[in-house]
Amino acid sequence: MANYTAADIKELREKTGAGMMDVKKALEEAQGDQAKAVEILRVKGLKGATKREGRSTSDGLVATHVADGVGTMIELNSETDFVAKSDKFIELADQVLDLAVQNSAASAEDLLAAEVDGKPVSQIITEGGAALGEKVDLRRVGRIEGANIESYLHRTNKDLPPQVGVLLAFEGDDTEVAHDVAVHIAALTPKYFSRDDVPADIVEKEREIALETAKNEGKPEQALPKIVEGRVNGFFKENCLLDQGFAKEPKKSVASVLEEAGVKATGFLRFRVGS
Repeated sequence: MANYTAADIKELREKTGAGMMDVKKALEEAQGDQAKAVEILRVKGLKGATKREGRSTSDGLVATHVADGVGTMIELNSETDFVAKSDKFIELADQVLDLAVQNSAASAEDLLAAEVDGKPVSQIITEGGAALGEKVDLRRVGRIEGANIESYLHRTNKDLPPQVGVLLAFEGDDTEVAHDVAVHIAALTPKYFSRDDVPADIVEKEREIALETAKNEGKPEQALPKIVEGRVNGFFKENCLLDQGFAKEPKKSVASVLEEAGVKATGFLRFRVGS
């Protein structure tokens, strides 16, 4: 005769997030002792986590926090979208985001090494994944400071949590324009803030490619310098936020739209799950 009830099963499932059969087996092994059953599930879950180490985590979510001129963003990954949209996974992401804020973490490495009551955050995430039955990874943590921070989260699928997150640091009062620029960043994926932020070796490589392409096209020698500069400027317009054509008014650059609104952008972060 079972020494536990349906209410015991429900309570333990809510407490651990484990499956019904796993909960039943743990309660049987623990002879109905809830605390012992929790420990059994934890041990089994962590053993399972070891087996899951080599698995791919391509789903998940992006979450942000903004307060006192500081924006923090995390990307937490799961193996499947089924887990990514679960309440338990979202709760774990909220916990990890809170810990990132509390520790002023600026990278995943910083946060994973931080400790909470003597336990590293990496272990908290591993245990969270064990309860969910999947490998869970903290892929990225970003932190940005500014006079103002605009946060934008985008769902690529209405049934899933946000997959794209943007934090835009700016000076000025026009929050509507700041929001529109954050949406622009989410959609047009700039790699750099301004052309000054593009590494010199990448610019040089673009010049080399532009020169070789122009020569192969048979362009006249005297026209090559102008053609190369034009193509390098095209690279900047495609990849640098301030040079990009604004999504809502493509004939205007983002820089000119910000200037007209009296807003000065000072930096941004953009995360997309899995990329």
